[in-house]
Amino acid sequence: MTDANANPLHKALFRILRPLARLLLRNGVPFGEFSELVKRAYVEAALEDFSDGRRKPTDSRAAVMTGLTRKEVKRQREILAGQNPARESRSNANRASRVVSGWVHDPAYQTCDKQPAMLEFEGAGSFTELVRKYSGDMTPRAVLDELLRVGVAAVEPDSGRLQLKQRAYVPAGDSEDMLQIFGEDVSDLVATIDHNLISRSAGHPPLFQRTLTYDNIPADVIERWREISAERSQALLEQLDDWLGPHDRQGSGNQGEGANKVRTGVGIFYFEEPIQPDTSGDKRS
Repeated sequence: MTDANANPLHKALFRILRPLARLLLRNGVPFGEFSELVKRAYVEAALEDFSDGRRKPTDSRAAVMTGLTRKEVKRQREILAGQNPARESRSNANRASRVVSGWVHDPAYQTCDKQPAMLEFEGAGSFTELVRKYSGDMTPRAVLDELLRVGVAAVEPDSGRLQLKQRAYVPAGDSEDMLQIFGEDVSDLVATIDHNLISRSAGHPPLFQRTLTYDNIPADVIERWREISAERSQALLEQLDDWLGPHDRQGSGNQGEGANKVRTGVGIFYFEEPIQPDTSGDKRS
């Protein structure tokens, strides 16, 4: 086996897996469960992403590609046939987020200057109608309680109408919604990196992928930097949302179905970590 210290891909994988291991341990996921999911992901990738253009790989070919036995490939394929968590999470996008998007972009819930309107809880053009239109079978009260809890919406004290305070729904903690967002965000980032790694040889244009990084910033600057980066990143995302949102068939109120649909977006994330002093050259008595 290739030495992990010499293989660039192994080094990159370890950096990815280290914080992932921390998250899994915090949520009580032992290695055995993680190993099962990795097997399933390997089998699905082999069966779905490496066809020769004429037919899907057989269990035998998938076994050769993954290093698993044909029996194990068959077992994982049967599990995938009955339950596909990757596709399910994509199709069942967070319902609260869809409600917020509809509130921002659907003309039925906008003011005359195309801003999110203040809504009554019930009645024509109300929050209840908005929820029923965009969240499926979730009750309006449950959606409102969640939006109030995370500070996305507020109740106007005098009129009792509902006001949208933020244009994005971001759940908190290791909740089910937050973990779903975690899965989608990391999956999208890895997919973009994978595309860019092979784009030149495959004849495809690369996707936008940029990171701003410094590693010698004084600690007394960090609090202000957090504020500035959050403010400007949010402003950029809202500008992009203003352009792209009206093209969304559901969010714009245009319910027409097209033959070709594309899932697309832009992700921005903040990171920081303390740099430990290098003591490798310290002399010891």
